[in-house]
Amino acid sequence: MKLPIFIADAFTAKAFYGNPAAVCLLENKLDEDMHQKIAREMNLSETAFIRKLHPTDDFTQSSRFGLRWFTPVSEVPLCGHATLASAAVLFHKIKNVNSTLTFVTLSGELKARKAEDGIVLDLPLYPAQPQTAIGDTVVQDVRYSPDTRKLLVRLSDTYDRSFLEKLKVNTQNLPQVEKTGKVKGLILTLKGQPAGQTQAFDFYSRYFAPWVGVAEDPVTGSAHAVLSSYWSQQLGKKSMHAFQCSCRGGELEISLRSDGRVDIRGGAAVVLEGTLTA
Repeated sequence: MKLPIFIADAFTAKAFYGNPAAVCLLENKLDEDMHQKIAREMNLSETAFIRKLHPTDDFTQSSRFGLRWFTPVSEVPLCGHATLASAAVLFHKIKNVNSTLTFVTLSGELKARKAEDGIVLDLPLYPAQPQTAIGDTVVQDVRYSPDTRKLLVRLSDTYDRSFLEKLKVNTQNLPQVEKTGKVKGLILTLKGQPAGQTQAFDFYSRYFAPWVGVAEDPVTGSAHAVLSSYWSQQLGKKSMHAFQCSCRGGELEISLRSDGRVDIRGGAAVVLEGTLTA
């Protein structure tokens, strides 16, 4: 079996920045266990599998596809950066003729549309509920998103971006500390700073998901489906500019919509194209 496979760096315009995702194009149905084997072999935070919904569909002409995402250890219900990477592969490498693509996923229908300076993802907007927490670092707010099972921890406004970037998180112990199954991802976030020596952003974040085999994710679309809801309420804004402070880093342009969803825009750079032999 030979499968076309790509690696695209999402939420960046430059290679080797942003968040890399592998993207596989499936002409035919794949054995169920093969998805996980391929994701384990690629060993990226997520591998995306784009499949035809009907035998007569075409990767260049069709506008609707199935989409699934796998970490090296499990399938996940939503992955923003791998969706962006999938759309980039279809738009830029396969030359899909449509301006908007619809992906049928475990999180419902997601859309990706061409924009002048990237690709815009249409994702669900997930509210986060107040929680209580204890820790050494000064925490300003703690919220929980039951829809995504993500815990959002806002650090004190007295901290700056460099504090978040340098903060050491022992992800190896997190699954032992929280093993109820309620939490599958930890978001650390910080209010943005006005323009000065660095570019102005509305908020910063980092994301950790050792519960699904991802110690730290470089740039995370699904986390921003939660962050967008939270920071829109906190800042009173519908349009925001966000930065995820991983070692690779990535920028996201966010626009909340009146229908309860969020548009997240970012670029993607395809850095590898080949054939997977299995």
